[in-house]
Amino acid sequence: MKKLLRFLKGYKVDMIVAPLFKFFETVTDIIIPLLVANMIDIGVKNNDVKFIAIYGAIVIGLNIVGIVCSIIGQHFAARASAGVSYEIRKGLYEHVNTLSHAELDKFGTATLNNRITHDVTVIKSAIAKFIRLVMRSPFLLIGSLVMAMIIDIKLSLIFLVVAPLVLAVVFVVFKLTEPLYDKTQKNLDKVSEITRENLQGTRVVRAFNKQDYEESRFEVASLRLRKSASKVTNISAALTPMTSTIINFAIIAVIWFGGVQVNIGGLTQGQLIAFVNYLTQLGTALVSIANIIISFIKAQNCAKRINQIFDTKPSVIETNHEHMELKVAKDTPKIEFKNVSFSYGENAKYAVKNLSLKIMPGETIGIIGGTGSGKSSIINLIPRFYDATLGNVFIDGIDVKSFSFHDLRSKIGIVPQKAVLFKGTLKENLRWRKKDATLEEIARAVKISQSEEFVNELEGKYDFKVQAGGKNFSGGQRQRLTIARALVGNPEILILDDSASALDFATDAALRKAIKQYVHGTIIIVSQRANTVKNADKIVVMEEGNVVGIGKHADLLKNCPVYNEIYSSQTK
Repeated sequence: MKKLLRFLKGYKVDMIVAPLFKFFETVTDIIIPLLVANMIDIGVKNNDVKFIAIYGAIVIGLNIVGIVCSIIGQHFAARASAGVSYEIRKGLYEHVNTLSHAELDKFGTATLNNRITHDVTVIKSAIAKFIRLVMRSPFLLIGSLVMAMIIDIKLSLIFLVVAPLVLAVVFVVFKLTEPLYDKTQKNLDKVSEITRENLQGTRVVRAFNKQDYEESRFEVASLRLRKSASKVTNISAALTPMTSTIINFAIIAVIWFGGVQVNIGGLTQGQLIAFVNYLTQLGTALVSIANIIISFIKAQNCAKRINQIFDTKPSVIETNHEHMELKVAKDTPKIEFKNVSFSYGENAKYAVKNLSLKIMPGETIGIIGGTGSGKSSIINLIPRFYDATLGNVFIDGIDVKSFSFHDLRSKIGIVPQKAVLFKGTLKENLRWRKKDATLEEIARAVKISQSEEFVNELEGKYDFKVQAGGKNFSGGQRQRLTIARALVGNPEILILDDSASALDFATDAALRKAIKQYVHGTIIIVSQRANTVKNADKIVVMEEGNVVGIGKHADLLKNCPVYNEIYSSQTK
């Protein structure tokens, strides 16, 4: 939790004012039992109506003051806890966006989502409880004990027995629940992961009639979560009845021994009632302290998970944040791979091995190969989604590590394998590369991507509302719109990563023709279709991370058995 204290800086006033008003509320709680005792011992005993009325008015007034103080304290506590949780969530989200693909792959979407939402909410609850009770509970505890000792020192010894017993119960609960909260959070991550996977792949699940299988997976994960959550809840729930039982026995003892004192004249009836009230307040304070401790156990586990993200440093680091003005010689390759090897982990095998390749400005390059041959791995090194394990990647003769992320990625329009659109208007989606793109630029990109026909039929056209993930478009339409998005702003480098897989052959051919005619930058086409890349200026053939052929279509048919096999299998 200490590492998260930096987020409290902007809420110092709230953190001070809230406990201060809760302190004033506690003062009224401690004074009222004494006033009630005087009402009984003086007013009721002497049948003095005026005295009872005056003291009753004072008690009511103090109650009103206590309520007002409580409301003000709650307001500032809520504002501080909500503000701190906002700052944590904002900082966490910003940090996640600095992580490279390697770190995002490591954590996974489900656990990141849980940590940003659920874990931060738990911390918010703990902070709110702490602010409200940090002054109230200890002062109520100490104040009740002191007032009880003032009334009767001997009878107050019962307090000294009660307090250690309650603290012992709290300690046992603390030791039992601490590891269980961590286990529960991990089980929650698993349930979230299965839920997300199932909902995203619901069409596949139904197509293969796997509903029963997925339900059984979910049931197993849910049962684990239920068992761990039930166990920790049952142990935590035992805290209140156990402490209440101890307090109730203490009250019985007070009434028993206090009654004897009243009979012999050592204690008045009002003092005995006040003593019982103070004992009840002491029990309330102890239970509140116990609840704070339990809340902090939960928050501590959540804070560990959050700090794990904050402590994770991106493996791809932006070394230069300044804009670079480049003067590029005509014979400088637009992109160059120099002895590049790449693996997804320290102990993982190389996905790309010793790649050396020059791509000149305006060239169209095709990359072809079987599944897992390393095609996407190559293009992920260009915008620095990952860094090469060995060797260097250059753009315009400059190592990609020397560019700022903004400068580097503004040169590139990339269409990933998975076509994803975002909730909002179509116009907003198409302006992702260039936020001030004109409607003419958007229309040009839509035309090149072969999207013009269906876009013109949309209600509102570019103001058409896109559902999350682009679910109100077909797979082929989503692919064409993501191509249009990449084309807006005329990128220097256009990367199409198997982005025509959902298109029919006629649309694919028309798309390639339009790109060749209207796009004058460097183009990299990644595909498993030989027809998609055969007209490229240069074709790179990949197999198991190795380049097994580079050349034009006709040359590769003669000299590269792998390419010949791919082409033959698709055309005969």
